Amino acid sequence: MEPRTVVKDKFFIVIRGKSRKGFSRGCIGRVEAETQRGELMGLLYCGGSNAGSPKSGGTVRREDTYPLTRHQAQLLLFISSISKRLELLCNPQLFAAICELSQDDLVVVKYKKGHLPGLVKNLMKIGRKENKDDLHMLGFEVEPVDYGSNLSSKKAAPLPLFSAADILQVVPSYSNPLGLHLKDGQCGSLNEKAVTRINSMPTMRSRPRQLSENHREQTVIRTQSLSTSHMTLEVGSMVEVVSNSGITVYGVIRWLGTPGGKTGEWAGIELEYDVNGCSDGKYGGQRYFTCKGARALFVPVMKCSPDSRFFSSTGKETPKSTEMPPVPPFEESEDYAPPISESEALSLLVGRMKGIQGHINSCYLDTTLFSLFSSSVTLDNIYQKPADTEQPVTCTLRKIVNRLRRHGFVPAESVMNFRKQLGCDTFQTDEKDPEEFISVFFQKVLCMEPLLKLRSRGERSEGAYTFQIFLEKEQIGQIPSVQQLLDTSCLSGDLKFEEMPSLLMVHMPRFGNKYKMFSHIIPSTELDITDLLYNSPRECFICGHLAEHECVQCLPDHKLQPGRVKQYCTTCNTQVHTHPSRQGHSPKALTVPDDVASHSSVPRHMMKLFAVLCIRTSHYVSFIKYGPDPHSWLFFDSMADRCGDDQQGYNIPEIRVCPELGDFLSQPEEQLARADPTQTPELVCRLLCDSYMFLYQNPANSLSKPNHQEP
Repeated sequence: MEPRTVVKDKFFIVIRGKSRKGFSRGCIGRVEAETQRGELMGLLYCGGSNAGSPKSGGTVRREDTYPLTRHQAQLLLFISSISKRLELLCNPQLFAAICELSQDDLVVVKYKKGHLPGLVKNLMKIGRKENKDDLHMLGFEVEPVDYGSNLSSKKAAPLPLFSAADILQVVPSYSNPLGLHLKDGQCGSLNEKAVTRINSMPTMRSRPRQLSENHREQTVIRTQSLSTSHMTLEVGSMVEVVSNSGITVYGVIRWLGTPGGKTGEWAGIELEYDVNGCSDGKYGGQRYFTCKGARALFVPVMKCSPDSRFFSSTGKETPKSTEMPPVPPFEESEDYAPPISESEALSLLVGRMKGIQGHINSCYLDTTLFSLFSSSVTLDNIYQKPADTEQPVTCTLRKIVNRLRRHGFVPAESVMNFRKQLGCDTFQTDEKDPEEFISVFFQKVLCMEPLLKLRSRGERSEGAYTFQIFLEKEQIGQIPSVQQLLDTSCLSGDLKFEEMPSLLMVHMPRFGNKYKMFSHIIPSTELDITDLLYNSPRECFICGHLAEHECVQCLPDHKLQPGRVKQYCTTCNTQVHTHPSRQGHSPKALTVPDDVASHSSVPRHMMKLFAVLCIRTSHYVSFIKYGPDPHSWLFFDSMADRCGDDQQGYNIPEIRVCPELGDFLSQPEEQLARADPTQTPELVCRLLCDSYMFLYQNPANSLSKPNHQEP
């Protein structure tokens, strides 16, 4: 087939995929033609001194690219670092603001080893255009500002030149402090590039910069600061802090408390950009939360004020623009998208407008889908089934998973289409719990029979999609682990798994946000279900030989490791129950397979934790294990923030790295049981206190559909 020629200039950046026929991730290209298979053929713009001169490119899949305007392509081309290009693209709000910069806009830029406020003076063309296909790079001349009272008397030096990646913040006009004065700047070295000043900056909006208007705006801000200073600040509040140099920095409160060696209440703030002297969430050697390096600021709460960019003079929050920020377009593809690997997860997923976007009480569904499909391989045998045999709702699910795994973001509209196809109108509007969605999801969408086959009191087995913990609080310690809860629940209810499950979702003894039996629960990173399998060989709890008896009454015995399943060989069973405190026990005989020798070793059947669903104030979030490294944990919230009001706004999903959870879980079980959640980092405390459902997978076996049900 002949490729279709593209007449109008179209530019793009490759955002995903391995190097293919000339293009690799982070490359910028111009579309020359499109094939009927949906591939783009184009010219490639390289880096270095000849960045604006194209060379022969190749082909790339449309779904692996993100479209750019000429202006955007020129700005990104001046960023030599591929990772910085992609990082800027992943912050659509900042990139959009940079693209609309006007003359005399106030920005904060990376400068030498620090950060510096300055006024944008000119948009600069970099490079020589020797033929029609060449593309000028674009940079900004920024004039540093000084808070001194006098203008510099020195002769003005050439202004420093900055790329779009050097701009950390575009400061709203009303945040521009009064009395700013210009100072000389040093121009960076551009020896081998031709630099041309563009006569006029592109003006995307018009706003007068008269001193009187600025003065009125500052008066409003100061009045507003007084009127909002009494407002209650909490974790998640958007705040501003005025630095010693007079620059206002903005961020989100991630932790509240009193750090070691201090008095009064302090706030740990994750800033919007790097600041010298800030940490990654540590203060005084103690970790209180986790963020990127040089972004954690710790200050007394009294120095924090609500973010004035989002408040009016009346102290009420000003609706932000409700126009959705640009997201990469998605081209439907039947190609299998594998789970997101550990090496790709951070660059693809971490940040705001990442994951699955929440909308109208959808958090129970968003967190469940993200947990099951982002990095886990458990459902991949089902996910790879031919699409032409599937019902519409399953095809919609496939598109959601493809989009999540390829682009790291799924808009709310895609999920709403899925919710409409679930067969009940309440899935579109009502608050629900994950277990209700899970049952419908596996039965109606994936057309699967129950994941678990449970045998009760030796009778025939019954099916279930999740395992609900049932027990009396007196049966177990005050701070149980998931392993202890599962063992106790199975033995007290005389339940056994008829076969080793591939996926086990354990529902904690709590009901929504209204009731929970334990103040906090210790996650078990591995779940040993060897002793919970029906008609399977088990080893004696005492000597390790083949077990022939089991005793439920021994379960809480403090002298025999309470909370663990107790089974014994005949000899140990007799010895254990000669103790006066156990003579009233009633151990029962186990069914021992005929082909197992009494002294043979018993293989352990283990499952690995890969996700945890949590709930607080009727809102679900999740923690996801995205790789084998113990520290590879992510925190996902589909409604972490909101832009605009309830009628016209949209939710902002966010994914944060959570390596501190790995640090916590690597401690011995005895130490974990003594942990005080209030003294742990914010996200660790949230998992311990708010856990709702733990998801485990069998790493040796993924799910398939042996018993496919026709819809």
